[in-house]
Amino acid sequence: FKSRHRIISHKPPNTTNHHIYIHTMNSYNIDSTQLLQDAPSSPKIVRSKLGRTPKKTPTRGDRFIPNRSAMDMEIANYHLTKENTNPQTSEYNERLSQALFDGKLDSKVLAFKSKAPSASQGHISANRTLFSSNLAASKKVATRAIVDKPIKVLDAPGFSDDYYLNVLDWSSQNVVAVGLTDTVYVFDASTGQSTALMSCQDNSISSVNWTQDGNHLAIGMDNGTVELWDAATQRCLNVLRGHERRVGSLAWNGAILSTGSKSGAIHNHDVRVRSSLMSVFQGHSQEVCGLKWNADGTQLASGGNDNLVNIWNISEASPKFTFSDHVAAVKGISWCPWQRDLLATGGGAADRSIKFWNTTTGVCTNSIDTGSQVTQLAWSKNSSCKEIVSSHGYAKNQLAVWKYPSLAQTAELTGHCMRVLCMSQSPDGTKMVTGAADETLCFWDVFPDSTPVVKTVKTAVKPSRSVNVNTMRIR
Repeated sequence: FKSRHRIISHKPPNTTNHHIYIHTMNSYNIDSTQLLQDAPSSPKIVRSKLGRTPKKTPTRGDRFIPNRSAMDMEIANYHLTKENTNPQTSEYNERLSQALFDGKLDSKVLAFKSKAPSASQGHISANRTLFSSNLAASKKVATRAIVDKPIKVLDAPGFSDDYYLNVLDWSSQNVVAVGLTDTVYVFDASTGQSTALMSCQDNSISSVNWTQDGNHLAIGMDNGTVELWDAATQRCLNVLRGHERRVGSLAWNGAILSTGSKSGAIHNHDVRVRSSLMSVFQGHSQEVCGLKWNADGTQLASGGNDNLVNIWNISEASPKFTFSDHVAAVKGISWCPWQRDLLATGGGAADRSIKFWNTTTGVCTNSIDTGSQVTQLAWSKNSSCKEIVSSHGYAKNQLAVWKYPSLAQTAELTGHCMRVLCMSQSPDGTKMVTGAADETLCFWDVFPDSTPVVKTVKTAVKPSRSVNVNTMRIR
């Protein structure tokens, strides 16, 4: 008898109604062969050792037999035998178990049925698609729309493919100045008119920078001189000398003009007096490629090809702080307009990071790896929109907008086909102009104005092919 059997005898005359049971031999140790041999020819009642008739087996089973084909015995053994995990080694144990069991540790110790077969590649469930779309629609996040293509493109033949030069600046009078080889052109963004301001012989333009009022332009030369020009009359007012090598960076602080040279020296000139040279800052061993004064004119930040960032007080000959965290040349420098002591700096191709400094304490408060060479930085002037935009060279040649202080990327703007080398901000702070090695100037609508309109959108709005992007030559 391999399983439980139930034998019911014929009901003989003059006997009580009993059933005869033969139970599983393993359960009651009864020799079935002997039982059959001792049985008389006439029916006889054999009572069950239980003393009564067992009830029928319930309709629902009370035993759960695991399906071995749906189980992974090695993983089950791992779950049953592993000891309590030390919190210090939990990350290591997790990585080790993932490597050993190919990420299948979520399987159960006992599996009572096989899993449903996987869907074929490319199959999309209609129910899941409907659920996902409804879920996405219910979680709309208020964000502003940023057009990721330039709103205007100017052809700028002769734009220098040199990382260390700063030949582009946008004035408070809404006029863009750009140095192309040996000539400086000015482009009126209000009227769209462009004219040649000056031209030099046997020399080339290495930097340009407008005064705060937008009336005068400082022009750095490859021979180490700096010329001051009146934009309205197109006359040269003064020539500043003293540098032995090219002047690649300029920064105005009222009537004081700071000039950074390839020799590493920074000269501070008071242009109101005949003997204009006030002081010399010696803090870089290589070319100064980034130079910016803060809003109140008390601190000057300089970045150099020696990978250093120096913070200078106007009345001190030695730097207040020297930051050496970058591992490439530092050209991108920008002071935050709504937080006085916050400075952002960007490193070159070997560094690719943007670092944020507290210039009161000298502490690096934040840093992010952008993935490409950082060439320029600019903060939003709107304090309700705390963002910063960065321009990049190798390898993406893009503009990136970052939230501060989370440093989440808001948008990525593309339009140049070669590295972006220079960037300047419009007077109202909403637009940027960039110059790249592809010999074009691109205008971008990046930041909101002082009264931003918040829109609810899923993704950044991209211009269609029908959008008319103005393209013209600057000369």
